[in-house]
Amino acid sequence: MALTQNNTGDASSFADLGLERFAPYLMNRIMGRYNATMRAQMSALGLSTAKMRALAILSIEDGLPITVLGVYAVIEQSTLSRALVGLEADGLVTRQASPEDQRSYCIYLTDEGRRINDQLWPQMRAGQESMFKGIDAQERAAFLATLKKMLANIRVHDF
Repeated sequence: MALTQNNTGDASSFADLGLERFAPYLMNRIMGRYNATMRAQMSALGLSTAKMRALAILSIEDGLPITVLGVYAVIEQSTLSRALVGLEADGLVTRQASPEDQRSYCIYLTDEGRRINDQLWPQMRAGQESMFKGIDAQERAAFLATLKKMLANIRVHDF
């Protein structure tokens, strides 16, 4: 089944554009495949996608407020809250009152959380590298620069 562009000229409809030229579709396919590939490794460590994303973000910037962590991890607040309850129960993160606002919390990785994230990182990196197979360094850099511009175009937060 070919769900590609109809060669009728301009893309006045979705059918004219086709799936292969619709960037959100392609990005969703790529991330869906990446997440599916990661699922087995995550499950072996007792992690869901939401938990894995939270650990990964915290390994880069520890002590984030929950709202900021949710934006970076691309997780809805309710899903993130459930994931954090599980991560905390497993001893992988801790919550501490925010120094700026005692009504909110910042999330920190524990040593065990960092160890689990470090175990998963090789698979995360391998998954990314498989996406870039056959793509040279210049193309890769241009692609990443384009993604950053696209994110800047649509984001609603300053980060």
